[in-house]
Amino acid sequence: MKSYAVVAWGAPLEEHDSATPVPQGAEVLVRVERCGICHSDVHIRHGAFDLGQGRSSRIEDLGVQLPFTMGHEIVGTVAALGPDARGVAVGQPVVVYPWIGCGACDACAAGRDIDCAKNVSLGVRRAGGYADHVLVPRDRYLLDYGSIDPNVAATCACSGLTAYSALKKLPPLTATDTILIIGAGGLGLAATAIASAVTPARIAVADIDETKLAAAREAGAALTFLSARDDAKRALRAELGGPVRGVIDFVGSPATVRLALDIAAMGATIVVVGLFGGSIDLPTALLPLRNLSLRGSYTGTLDEMKELLAIVGARGTHAVPITTRPMREVNAALDDLEAGRIVGRVVATV
Repeated sequence: MKSYAVVAWGAPLEEHDSATPVPQGAEVLVRVERCGICHSDVHIRHGAFDLGQGRSSRIEDLGVQLPFTMGHEIVGTVAALGPDARGVAVGQPVVVYPWIGCGACDACAAGRDIDCAKNVSLGVRRAGGYADHVLVPRDRYLLDYGSIDPNVAATCACSGLTAYSALKKLPPLTATDTILIIGAGGLGLAATAIASAVTPARIAVADIDETKLAAAREAGAALTFLSARDDAKRALRAELGGPVRGVIDFVGSPATVRLALDIAAMGATIVVVGLFGGSIDLPTALLPLRNLSLRGSYTGTLDEMKELLAIVGARGTHAVPITTRPMREVNAALDDLEAGRIVGRVVATV
């Protein structure tokens, strides 16, 4: 089996040859055909997430051993079944739900694999899809994507799912409300494109890149705002007509979280998704005095991914730009993503 693996933290991925896994028990071997290249892979390749003030969360402390194969937005075909796998058939096209839990804890029993403390997420904790094959622990994580473009189906496993779950974490909003989306990268564009399926609220998008804001307008944003300016708070309030009750921060930097706090109305909900990293000084009395809800959102549940696939399949169109590159160019794609040169999403093909 050929894969492109992290062999040293912070170094380019290297081509790696190993034996193709043989599925055991309920495992399923999937022949990879496409794998989305996600911004979180930039952080994983570096080997750590920035927690601010000189602190970090190291990937190796999670038990990840090198060489390690990233890639968690996987579309492919079932290649082989373990003796206990029943829900899929060899040759079946599938998109993989990668956020897999231990299967034994209360969170997993409730369908919340993403909250499992012993998760084995593909491409994050266990070998993923930057390879020609991937081993999936159980067949329940393999979903039929129907007539959806397989490139789009791949992105539904993370960027689409993460955006959808973040939207669902906002309170009920009306057509007179506005949601501010901070960041018009792949996640922000996905949220903009599917927001109307979740809420009637107007969608506003802020970013530091006018090219990405143009893509946000194509995806359905009613208002866009170039936030790389000294008076961003005042100008954005003027553009929006006042504070807003829902903010989703797909960047997650100290500056963007501060902007979210500054622009949020009394009683607003702020959902932080981005993994840029850092820290902020937050007056604790601010939350009760302004009745604010500040929460994180990592990705979504298996049921939410099924809901998302149904929404995308029913719409028949996809507003987020997707480019494809051969898997052998994964390092260049990650470099472009880190440098902000990507508009929309990149999907690697095998």
